[in-house]
Amino acid sequence: MKERITITLDDELINQIDRRIDGTVIKNRSQQIERLLTKALGADIPGKAVLLVGGKGTRLRPLTYKLPKALLDVQGKTLVEHLLDLFKKYGIRDIILCVGHMRDKIKEYLGDGSKFGVNINYIEEENPLGTAGPLKLAKKYLNSSFIASNGDELKDINIPRMFRLHKRKNALATIALTSVSDPTQYGVARLDGTRILEFIEKPKLKEAPSNLINAGFYILEPEVIDLIPDGFSMLEKDVFPQLAKKGRLRGFLFHGQWFDIGNLERYEKAKKKWEGINPYEEGHEE
Repeated sequence: MKERITITLDDELINQIDRRIDGTVIKNRSQQIERLLTKALGADIPGKAVLLVGGKGTRLRPLTYKLPKALLDVQGKTLVEHLLDLFKKYGIRDIILCVGHMRDKIKEYLGDGSKFGVNINYIEEENPLGTAGPLKLAKKYLNSSFIASNGDELKDINIPRMFRLHKRKNALATIALTSVSDPTQYGVARLDGTRILEFIEKPKLKEAPSNLINAGFYILEPEVIDLIPDGFSMLEKDVFPQLAKKGRLRGFLFHGQWFDIGNLERYEKAKKKWEGINPYEEGHEE
């Protein structure tokens, strides 16, 4: 809910505000003032992020026989460190790691996160719980908007812009979408504007509704956790279809880097082409 207020500003300050109105993303003074205040108060990003790193990485064997997927090396850093770099870039330092397979090695390497500039809490899966189940275990930590991310992809996403879309559209869940040349190996989004109507799983090329796929990065509201069934469950199958029917599922198309580390071939490609997270570049996707 928004409330109208009246403020008095210096002429030069008003000129500075007007110069930032582009007519598309920012359409008027009120939007720009709200944007500046939101950023100044630290309300333009979710406060916490959940990283799902409990998988066995079976398609990456033999590399994952003795090492969890999260600790695989990409250009001198572990995979999980690159994801932490993304969160730190936008000031998100409270991280919840959902661990399962080889959890002790991950916990030993990352500890409480202090040597990496973050604060880490752990949720331990005794048995695999999918992409949704761990969030239910982490419920006590998640009392406001939060990020959930797969731990087996490298991505560079403008989180504040994604969060603004999420809030502007009153979404319960917003999914980062990336475009691929061949969507037949992924879940492909069918959209109406930014509203996600459904995902078509591994469609034939001619039948794909778009070339936009789930990038494994979500902004969620705490209410979503109440929709998660007990035990093993998947956001993609058990939760998102419910939200789509309610019109509360949105998609955020980004144009930053994205690499899936799901198998050996993709891992080798990521090692060669990943450019890292630039802590100073804001990006241009909207």
